[in-house]
Amino acid sequence: MTEPVISVHHLNHYFGERELRKQALFDINLDIYPGEIIIMTGPSGSGKTTLLTLMGGLRSAQEGSLKILGQEMNKASKKEMMQVRQRIGYIFQAHNLLTFLTAKQNVRMSLELHDEYLEQNMDKIATDILNTVGLGNRVDYYADNLSGGQKQRVAIARALVSHPKIVLADEPTAALDKKSGRDVVELMQKLAKEQGCTILLVTHDNRILDIADRIVYMEDGRLADQPNAAALVE
Repeated sequence: MTEPVISVHHLNHYFGERELRKQALFDINLDIYPGEIIIMTGPSGSGKTTLLTLMGGLRSAQEGSLKILGQEMNKASKKEMMQVRQRIGYIFQAHNLLTFLTAKQNVRMSLELHDEYLEQNMDKIATDILNTVGLGNRVDYYADNLSGGQKQRVAIARALVSHPKIVLADEPTAALDKKSGRDVVELMQKLAKEQGCTILLVTHDNRILDIADRIVYMEDGRLADQPNAAALVE
């Protein structure tokens, strides 16, 4: 039996202190396996992004168990959290590109965080993946001179260039029109399948639910029982 890449058991999460303390996540249980594409959906404020940031090692787990790539994140040290984060690719709604760098430099920056790439030709690796995402002719464009869909492709290239084990995407199609949004998720799907990495995607975009292997529905900080995926797609 394959080990899950993310394993969540009885996870609770709170914001605030003492009388202002408010529970955001309630008894979350979820196993995610290598190579799966999971879409997490549900109303705004249901806790999707909170859960995503915990699974990405961007917040500390408070109660319950959260294992990412075998590392328990509850009581994990800063160093342990950092080591987990290095094996995860992140794609956000606001692509978060550095506007004073070119597409290639933005992608290359992600490689520079990994010692094993420092001896390699990082410019070539960055250029190759930009070719893969269809931006071979935009390698030396500054981020400001790219369209929304192109920026999001650079963000995908940057997230995937170091072959992460997990890619977390928060509303990656929110700012894009229907065709660009579709192109972007199909591209993520293709690259992930080639690299065998797991994708966890938070979205409100019903147009892309069909790329998921599994849809996880959240409401009021809880994982709902498996909803009828077909009904969601309708």
